[in-house]
Amino acid sequence: MTIEPGQPIPQATFQIKTEDGVDAHESADYFATGRTVMFALPGAFTATCSAKHLPEFVDRADDLKAAGVDRIACLAVNDAHVMKAWGDQHATAGKIDMLADPHAEFSRALGIAVHMGAILGERATRCAMIIDDGVLTGIMMEEVGAYEVSSPAHVLTQL
Repeated sequence: MTIEPGQPIPQATFQIKTEDGVDAHESADYFATGRTVMFALPGAFTATCSAKHLPEFVDRADDLKAAGVDRIACLAVNDAHVMKAWGDQHATAGKIDMLADPHAEFSRALGIAVHMGAILGERATRCAMIIDDGVLTGIMMEEVGAYEVSSPAHVLTQL
């Protein structure tokens, strides 16, 4: 079942790669304070994710922060090394935290994991979430193949 507004972010572990290595993070700790916009997508280096979703969030990061967002996070079912390389390619440093969910643990806990066939396997559904002090306050789920409501332009209208 997909998480709903008013529910706390479920406990799960994800990873973030830094220059010093791969660090495990607990969702309850990461999202505990402040306002976070987290967008999830099927995978690093995939077509819409690389051409639109991530680049548009990079371009609109300052607008989101000016609207009261403390942190922006990108979640994908990829390993931390891939997420770091993809983030580096799109200049996310200082703008977007690249959350690696290599075993789909966090995606499953959020209820956004889906099977996308033999090539992609289990992935996160494209969506965006607004999380305030550890509680989901808004969720924008995309229809399969769509990219509209999880865009930063739409998220800004929901803040």
